[in-house]
Amino acid sequence: MLAQQQFEAQPTNIILCSAPRTGTAWLKSLTFATITRTSFDDSTTPLLFKMPHDVVPFLELDHAHFSANRHLGIPLLATHALYSFLPTSIIDSGCKIIYICRDPKDTFVSMYHLFTRYAKSQNTQPIELDEAFELFCEGVSWYGPYWDHVLGYWNARLEHPDKFIFLKYEEMNEDIVLYLKKLAEFMGCPFSSEEQQKGVPEKIVKMCSFENLSNLEVNKSGKHREGQGNLGIENKIYFRKGKVEDWKNYLTPKMATRLDQITQQKLSSSGLSLN
Repeated sequence: MLAQQQFEAQPTNIILCSAPRTGTAWLKSLTFATITRTSFDDSTTPLLFKMPHDVVPFLELDHAHFSANRHLGIPLLATHALYSFLPTSIIDSGCKIIYICRDPKDTFVSMYHLFTRYAKSQNTQPIELDEAFELFCEGVSWYGPYWDHVLGYWNARLEHPDKFIFLKYEEMNEDIVLYLKKLAEFMGCPFSSEEQQKGVPEKIVKMCSFENLSNLEVNKSGKHREGQGNLGIENKIYFRKGKVEDWKNYLTPKMATRLDQITQQKLSSSGLSLN
């Protein structure tokens, strides 16, 4: 509510939007590294000593960092909020929005493991997978029903196609260099032919890969929002596998079919497919 009331978007802002556990940290690192590539390289980037959530602040949680990022000329901000909950200034200012979504089955499994690992770090008993699955299917989820979240941004993208780029985790995973070039172009900082010849996009992709980020010391032993009570969380909790179709290791065929059917029903008239 504070963000809705007080946040004033600038036309130059680029808002990274996503439901939790759909590739947020990956998208943050890729866009941050791309936008700041003239200031830093893969040996000096802040991503070496700060986790992605610390270099691109969340609208609804990290108000104190906004002015610092603006002062540095970094236009990136992020949110997990539904499109309908965004501060009106984001829509009115005409700033750009990048949205990433993911197969609901992988989204659920990733979210379940995040909560389980966090519960264990707090010495509390995590919820059982079957119970968590029922809640997810019923739409009881962090930031609301997953399908509502995706559809809100999908429909907004159809209304404002020049201000939106809509990404799917699985498609990005298949050709990340191609999508990084699209992102750079959309953000207004395309890779020059010289940069492409030098392999700059490929270097950014490698630097921001799950394998690289998850093995950095800051992401193995650091803590996000340290000193902020129950908002504090170990960085390593955010890094699990980063795989497509990992749901096959946790969901039964019956569970997968049920979730696919719900997804098809929810998205039936939208023209969007997630599985």
